[in-house]
Amino acid sequence: MTFRGNRLRPLGSVLAAFFLLSCAGSQTTGATEPQAGAEAQAFVDPLPSWNDNPTKARILDFVRGVTDPEDPAFVDPEDRIATFDNDGTLWVEQPLYTELAFALHRVKDLAKVHPEWTDQQPFKAVLEDDRDALVSAGSRGMIEIVMASHTGMSTTLFDTIVAEWLRDALHPKLEKPYTELYYQPQLELLRYLEANGFKTFIVSGGSVEFIRLFSEEVYGIPRERVIGTSIETRYEVQGGKPTLLRLPEIDHVDDKDGKPVGIHQHIGRRPILAFGNSDGDLQMLEWTTTGSAGAHLGLLLHHDDAEREYAYDRNSSVGKLDQALDSAEQSGWLIVSMKNDWNAVFAEK
Repeated sequence: MTFRGNRLRPLGSVLAAFFLLSCAGSQTTGATEPQAGAEAQAFVDPLPSWNDNPTKARILDFVRGVTDPEDPAFVDPEDRIATFDNDGTLWVEQPLYTELAFALHRVKDLAKVHPEWTDQQPFKAVLEDDRDALVSAGSRGMIEIVMASHTGMSTTLFDTIVAEWLRDALHPKLEKPYTELYYQPQLELLRYLEANGFKTFIVSGGSVEFIRLFSEEVYGIPRERVIGTSIETRYEVQGGKPTLLRLPEIDHVDDKDGKPVGIHQHIGRRPILAFGNSDGDLQMLEWTTTGSAGAHLGLLLHHDDAEREYAYDRNSSVGKLDQALDSAEQSGWLIVSMKNDWNAVFAEK
Protein backbone atom coordinates (compact mmCIF):
# COMPACT_ATOMS: atom_id res chain seq x y z
CA MET A 1 0.00 0.00 0.00
CA THR A 2 1.18 3.50 -0.82
CA PHE A 3 0.33 6.43 1.40
CA ARG A 4 0.94 10.11 0.89
CA GLY A 5 1.98 11.09 4.38
CA ASN A 6 0.40 14.51 4.78
CA ARG A 7 -2.90 13.15 3.51
CA LEU A 8 -3.27 10.53 6.19
CA ARG A 9 -4.33 12.75 9.05
CA PRO A 10 -7.22 14.63 7.33
CA LEU A 11 -8.80 11.53 5.86
CA GLY A 12 -8.40 9.70 9.13
CA SER A 13 -10.22 12.53 10.91
CA VAL A 14 -12.97 12.34 8.32
CA LEU A 15 -13.56 8.71 9.06
CA ALA A 16 -12.65 8.49 12.72
CA ALA A 17 -14.45 10.57 13.61
CA PHE A 18 -31.74 23.38 4.46
CA PHE A 19 -35.74 27.61 5.52
CA LEU A 20 -41.51 32.75 6.86
CA LEU A 21 -44.08 33.44 4.57
CA SER A 22 -47.35 34.97 5.72
CA CYS A 23 -50.40 35.61 3.61
CA ALA A 24 -52.27 38.70 4.66
CA GLY A 25 -55.96 38.32 4.03
CA SER A 26 -57.90 41.37 2.92
CA GLN A 27 -60.49 42.78 5.30
CA THR A 28 -62.54 44.24 2.49
CA THR A 29 -65.75 42.67 1.36
CA GLY A 30 -67.45 42.11 -1.94
CA ALA A 31 -65.69 41.32 -5.20
CA THR A 32 -62.18 41.47 -3.71
CA GLU A 33 -62.71 38.60 -1.24
CA PRO A 34 -62.65 35.72 -3.76
CA GLN A 35 -59.41 37.09 -5.20
CA ALA A 36 -57.77 37.24 -1.78
CA GLY A 37 -58.96 33.73 -1.02
CA ALA A 38 -57.57 32.45 -4.31
CA GLU A 39 -54.20 34.02 -3.57
CA ALA A 40 -54.10 32.39 -0.15
CA GLN A 41 -54.97 29.02 -1.61
CA ALA A 42 -52.33 29.44 -4.32
CA PHE A 43 -49.53 29.86 -1.78
CA VAL A 44 -47.60 26.68 -1.10
CA ASP A 45 -44.98 26.70 1.63
CA PRO A 46 -41.74 25.53 -0.03
CA LEU A 47 -40.27 24.46 3.32
CA PRO A 48 -43.11 22.79 5.27
CA SER A 49 -40.78 20.82 7.55
CA TRP A 50 -39.17 24.06 8.74
CA ASN A 51 -40.80 25.91 11.62
CA ASP A 52 -42.06 29.42 10.88
CA ASN A 53 -39.41 31.39 12.73
CA PRO A 54 -36.49 33.77 12.06
CA THR A 55 -34.27 30.95 10.78
CA LYS A 56 -36.70 30.05 8.03
CA ALA A 57 -37.38 33.74 7.35
CA ARG A 58 -33.69 34.45 6.79
CA ILE A 59 -33.35 31.65 4.28
CA LEU A 60 -36.45 32.68 2.34
CA ASP A 61 -35.41 36.34 2.39
CA PHE A 62 -31.96 35.42 1.10
CA VAL A 63 -33.38 33.43 -1.82
CA ARG A 64 -35.90 36.20 -2.64
CA GLY A 65 -33.13 38.76 -2.68
CA VAL A 66 -30.71 36.90 -4.93
CA THR A 67 -33.48 35.99 -7.42
CA ASP A 68 -35.17 39.42 -7.68
CA PRO A 69 -33.61 41.51 -10.49
CA GLU A 70 -34.78 44.66 -8.71
CA ASP A 71 -33.07 43.72 -5.46
CA PRO A 72 -29.49 44.95 -4.80
CA ALA A 73 -28.63 41.39 -3.69
CA PHE A 74 -29.57 39.90 -7.10
CA VAL A 75 -27.24 37.19 -8.35
CA ASP A 76 -27.14 35.99 -11.95
CA PRO A 77 -28.44 32.40 -12.31
CA GLU A 78 -25.07 31.05 -13.42
CA ASP A 79 -23.55 32.18 -10.12
CA ARG A 80 -26.23 30.69 -7.88
CA ILE A 81 -24.12 27.83 -6.55
CA ALA A 82 -25.07 26.04 -3.32
CA THR A 83 -22.84 23.46 -1.67
CA PHE A 84 -23.91 20.96 0.98
CA ASP A 85 -21.86 18.67 3.13
CA ASN A 86 -23.25 15.13 3.26
CA ASP A 87 -22.66 13.32 6.56
CA GLY A 88 -24.57 15.07 9.35
CA THR A 89 -25.89 17.75 6.96
CA LEU A 90 -28.01 15.73 4.55
CA TRP A 91 -28.26 12.45 6.43
CA VAL A 92 -27.38 10.78 9.73
CA GLU A 93 -23.71 10.46 10.66
CA GLN A 94 -23.97 8.98 14.17
CA PRO A 95 -22.88 6.72 15.76
CA LEU A 96 -20.32 6.45 12.96
CA TYR A 97 -20.08 7.65 9.39
CA THR A 98 -22.08 5.46 7.00
CA GLU A 99 -19.06 4.89 4.79
CA LEU A 100 -17.00 3.78 7.76
CA ALA A 101 -19.77 1.32 8.67
CA PHE A 102 -19.43 -0.04 5.13
CA ALA A 103 -15.65 -0.28 5.45
CA LEU A 104 -15.84 -2.24 8.71
CA HIS A 105 -18.39 -4.63 7.19
CA ARG A 106 -16.19 -5.09 4.15
CA VAL A 107 -13.14 -5.90 6.28
CA LYS A 108 -15.09 -8.66 8.03
CA ASP A 109 -16.04 -10.11 4.65
CA LEU A 110 -12.47 -9.97 3.37
CA ALA A 111 -11.13 -11.60 6.54
CA LYS A 112 -12.15 -14.96 5.07
CA VAL A 113 -9.24 -14.67 2.65
CA HIS A 114 -6.97 -12.82 5.06
CA PRO A 115 -6.52 -15.12 8.08
CA GLU A 116 -3.51 -13.06 9.15
CA TRP A 117 -5.86 -10.21 10.07
CA THR A 118 -6.93 -12.05 13.23
CA ASP A 119 -3.61 -11.02 14.78
CA GLN A 120 -2.93 -7.81 12.85
CA GLN A 121 -4.15 -4.38 13.90
CA PRO A 122 -6.27 -2.51 13.01
CA PHE A 123 -8.05 -5.46 11.41
CA LYS A 124 -8.01 -7.45 14.64
CA ALA A 125 -9.92 -4.61 16.33
CA VAL A 126 -12.52 -4.63 13.55
CA LEU A 127 -13.01 -8.38 13.72
CA GLU A 128 -13.37 -8.29 17.51
CA ASP A 129 -15.55 -5.14 17.52
CA ASP A 130 -12.97 -3.57 19.80
CA ARG A 131 -13.86 0.13 19.58
CA ASP A 132 -11.10 1.25 21.95
CA ALA A 133 -8.41 -0.51 19.96
CA LEU A 134 -9.88 0.89 16.76
CA VAL A 135 -9.70 4.43 18.13
CA SER A 136 -6.15 3.78 19.29
CA ALA A 137 -5.21 2.78 15.76
CA GLY A 138 -5.61 6.45 14.82
CA SER A 139 -5.48 7.94 11.34
CA ARG A 140 -3.09 5.39 9.90
CA GLY A 141 -5.28 2.54 11.10
CA MET A 142 -8.32 4.12 9.49
CA ILE A 143 -6.42 4.58 6.26
CA GLU A 144 -5.45 0.90 6.27
CA ILE A 145 -9.10 -0.07 6.73
CA VAL A 146 -10.20 2.21 3.90
CA MET A 147 -7.49 1.00 1.57
CA ALA A 148 -8.36 -2.64 2.28
CA SER A 149 -12.10 -2.11 1.79
CA HIS A 150 -12.14 0.44 -1.04
CA THR A 151 -9.27 -0.49 -3.38
CA GLY A 152 -7.69 -3.35 -5.29
CA MET A 153 -10.69 -3.77 -7.59
CA SER A 154 -12.33 -2.22 -10.63
CA THR A 155 -14.65 0.76 -10.27
CA THR A 156 -17.47 -1.46 -11.53
CA LEU A 157 -16.94 -4.06 -8.83
CA PHE A 158 -16.68 -1.39 -6.14
CA ASP A 159 -19.99 0.11 -7.28
CA THR A 160 -21.64 -3.31 -7.10
CA ILE A 161 -20.32 -4.09 -3.62
CA VAL A 162 -21.41 -0.71 -2.22
CA ALA A 163 -24.84 -0.88 -3.85
CA GLU A 164 -25.48 -4.32 -2.36
CA TRP A 165 -24.41 -3.14 1.09
CA LEU A 166 -26.62 -0.04 0.93
CA ARG A 167 -29.53 -2.24 -0.09
CA ASP A 168 -29.20 -4.53 2.92
CA ALA A 169 -27.57 -2.52 5.73
CA LEU A 170 -29.65 -1.06 8.57
CA HIS A 171 -28.75 1.75 10.94
CA PRO A 172 -27.88 0.19 14.34
CA LYS A 173 -30.18 2.47 16.38
CA LEU A 174 -32.88 3.70 13.99
CA GLU A 175 -33.17 0.27 12.34
CA LYS A 176 -33.82 1.64 8.86
CA PRO A 177 -31.80 1.54 5.65
CA TYR A 178 -29.24 4.32 5.58
CA THR A 179 -30.77 5.61 2.36
CA GLU A 180 -34.00 6.38 4.25
CA LEU A 181 -32.21 8.41 6.91
CA TYR A 182 -31.93 11.65 4.94
CA TYR A 183 -33.22 14.86 6.50
CA GLN A 184 -36.59 15.83 5.00
CA PRO A 185 -36.11 19.58 5.68
CA GLN A 186 -32.87 19.52 3.71
CA LEU A 187 -34.53 17.76 0.79
CA GLU A 188 -37.13 20.54 0.75
CA LEU A 189 -34.38 23.15 0.80
CA LEU A 190 -32.56 21.51 -2.10
CA ARG A 191 -35.74 21.54 -4.22
CA TYR A 192 -36.54 25.14 -3.20
CA LEU A 193 -33.10 26.32 -4.21
CA GLU A 194 -33.21 24.46 -7.51
CA ALA A 195 -36.66 25.91 -8.26
CA ASN A 196 -35.06 29.33 -7.85
CA GLY A 197 -32.22 28.77 -10.29
CA PHE A 198 -29.59 27.36 -7.95
CA LYS A 199 -27.30 24.54 -8.93
CA THR A 200 -26.76 22.32 -5.89
CA PHE A 201 -23.63 20.29 -5.14
CA ILE A 202 -22.57 17.81 -2.49
CA VAL A 203 -19.11 18.59 -1.10
CA SER A 204 -18.13 15.85 1.30
CA GLY A 205 -15.15 14.39 3.11
CA GLY A 206 -16.54 10.99 2.18
CA SER A 207 -15.39 9.27 -0.97
CA VAL A 208 -16.91 10.62 -4.16
CA GLU A 209 -17.43 7.15 -5.62
CA PHE A 210 -19.38 6.00 -2.56
CA ILE A 211 -21.75 9.02 -2.49
CA ARG A 212 -22.38 9.00 -6.24
CA LEU A 213 -24.07 5.62 -5.90
CA PHE A 214 -27.04 7.08 -3.97
CA SER A 215 -26.93 10.87 -4.44
CA GLU A 216 -29.46 11.01 -7.27
CA GLU A 217 -31.87 8.48 -5.79
CA VAL A 218 -31.77 9.89 -2.27
CA TYR A 219 -31.17 13.62 -2.78
CA GLY A 220 -32.02 14.22 -6.43
CA ILE A 221 -28.44 15.41 -7.00
CA PRO A 222 -26.82 13.81 -10.06
CA ARG A 223 -23.49 12.08 -9.65
CA GLU A 224 -21.62 14.70 -11.65
CA ARG A 225 -22.49 17.24 -8.93
CA VAL A 226 -20.79 15.26 -6.17
CA ILE A 227 -17.36 16.35 -4.92
CA GLY A 228 -15.55 14.18 -2.41
CA THR A 229 -12.38 12.41 -1.39
CA SER A 230 -10.99 10.43 -4.29
CA ILE A 231 -8.82 7.35 -4.77
CA GLU A 232 -6.05 7.12 -7.36
CA THR A 233 -7.48 5.30 -10.38
CA ARG A 234 -5.70 3.74 -13.35
CA TYR A 235 -6.95 2.77 -16.81
CA GLU A 236 -6.12 -0.74 -18.03
CA VAL A 237 -7.37 -3.15 -20.65
CA GLN A 238 -8.16 -6.49 -19.02
CA GLY A 239 -9.32 -9.41 -21.14
CA GLY A 240 -9.86 -7.04 -24.02
CA LYS A 241 -12.13 -4.76 -21.94
CA PRO A 242 -11.29 -1.21 -20.84
CA THR A 243 -11.17 -1.14 -17.04
CA LEU A 244 -10.63 1.45 -14.34
CA LEU A 245 -8.73 0.09 -11.32
CA ARG A 246 -8.93 1.60 -7.85
CA LEU A 247 -5.42 1.88 -6.41
CA PRO A 248 -4.39 1.91 -2.72
CA GLU A 249 -3.46 5.57 -2.74
CA ILE A 250 -5.37 8.75 -1.89
CA ASP A 251 -5.75 11.30 -4.68
CA HIS A 252 -7.59 14.20 -2.98
CA VAL A 253 -8.89 14.56 0.58
CA ASP A 254 -12.04 16.67 0.34
CA ASP A 255 -12.25 17.71 3.98
CA LYS A 256 -11.45 20.94 5.83
CA ASP A 257 -9.09 23.00 3.62
CA GLY A 258 -9.55 20.41 0.88
CA LYS A 259 -13.17 21.46 0.38
CA PRO A 260 -12.50 24.90 -1.17
CA VAL A 261 -9.87 23.24 -3.35
CA GLY A 262 -12.35 20.61 -4.52
CA ILE A 263 -14.99 23.28 -5.17
CA HIS A 264 -12.54 25.34 -7.21
CA GLN A 265 -11.30 22.38 -9.22
CA HIS A 266 -14.72 20.87 -9.97
CA ILE A 267 -17.12 23.85 -10.09
CA GLY A 268 -14.88 26.78 -10.95
CA ARG A 269 -17.24 29.21 -9.21
CA ARG A 270 -17.43 30.30 -5.58
CA PRO A 271 -20.69 29.24 -3.90
CA ILE A 272 -23.09 31.86 -2.56
CA LEU A 273 -24.62 29.37 -0.11
CA ALA A 274 -22.83 26.69 1.86
CA PHE A 275 -24.38 24.34 4.41
CA GLY A 276 -22.38 22.17 6.80
CA ASN A 277 -22.51 20.81 10.31
CA SER A 278 -18.98 20.31 11.61
CA ASP A 279 -15.48 21.71 11.84
CA GLY A 280 -14.73 19.84 8.63
CA ASP A 281 -16.97 22.38 6.86
CA LEU A 282 -15.34 25.49 8.35
CA GLN A 283 -13.15 26.31 5.38
CA MET A 284 -16.00 25.75 2.90
CA LEU A 285 -18.13 28.30 4.78
CA GLU A 286 -15.20 30.72 4.99
CA TRP A 287 -14.59 30.38 1.24
CA THR A 288 -18.28 31.04 0.56
CA THR A 289 -18.90 33.96 2.87
CA THR A 290 -15.65 35.92 3.07
CA GLY A 291 -13.42 37.56 0.52
CA SER A 292 -16.13 37.79 -2.12
CA ALA A 293 -18.52 40.59 -3.05
CA GLY A 294 -22.26 40.08 -3.25
CA ALA A 295 -24.84 38.14 -1.27
CA HIS A 296 -23.88 34.92 0.45
CA LEU A 297 -25.16 32.69 3.24
CA GLY A 298 -23.35 30.21 5.45
CA LEU A 299 -25.32 27.70 7.50
CA LEU A 300 -24.43 25.15 10.17
CA LEU A 301 -26.79 22.41 11.30
CA HIS A 302 -26.59 21.98 15.09
CA HIS A 303 -27.47 18.49 16.24
CA ASP A 304 -29.30 19.28 19.50
CA ASP A 305 -32.22 16.84 19.31
CA ALA A 306 -31.46 13.64 21.20
CA GLU A 307 -35.13 12.63 21.13
CA ARG A 308 -35.60 12.58 17.36
CA GLU A 309 -31.99 12.01 16.31
CA TYR A 310 -28.78 12.73 18.25
CA ALA A 311 -27.39 15.58 20.33
CA TYR A 312 -23.67 16.34 19.93
CA ASP A 313 -21.24 19.10 19.09
CA ARG A 314 -17.93 20.07 20.74
CA ASN A 315 -16.92 16.76 22.28
CA SER A 316 -18.02 14.35 19.58
CA SER A 317 -15.50 12.20 17.72
CA VAL A 318 -17.97 12.08 14.82
CA GLY A 319 -19.17 15.38 13.37
CA LYS A 320 -17.36 17.55 15.91
CA LEU A 321 -18.73 21.11 15.91
CA ASP A 322 -16.42 23.30 17.95
CA GLN A 323 -14.27 25.80 16.08
CA ALA A 324 -16.94 26.39 13.43
CA LEU A 325 -19.50 27.03 16.17
CA ASP A 326 -17.22 29.67 17.67
CA SER A 327 -16.71 31.27 14.24
CA ALA A 328 -20.41 31.39 13.38
CA GLU A 329 -21.36 34.57 15.25
CA GLN A 330 -18.49 36.75 14.04
CA SER A 331 -18.88 35.38 10.51
CA GLY A 332 -22.65 35.91 10.41
CA TRP A 333 -23.40 32.26 9.73
CA LEU A 334 -26.86 30.94 10.47
CA ILE A 335 -26.96 28.16 13.07
CA VAL A 336 -29.88 25.86 12.33
CA SER A 337 -31.21 24.06 15.39
CA MET A 338 -32.56 20.62 14.58
CA LYS A 339 -34.66 20.79 17.75
CA ASN A 340 -36.11 24.28 17.32
CA ASP A 341 -36.08 24.91 13.57
CA TRP A 342 -37.34 21.60 12.17
CA ASN A 343 -40.83 20.24 12.85
CA ALA A 344 -39.79 16.97 11.20
CA VAL A 345 -36.43 15.30 10.82
CA PHE A 346 -37.05 12.31 8.60
CA ALA A 347 -39.61 11.73 5.87
CA GLU A 348 -42.67 9.77 6.93
CA LYS A 349 -42.80 6.44 5.17
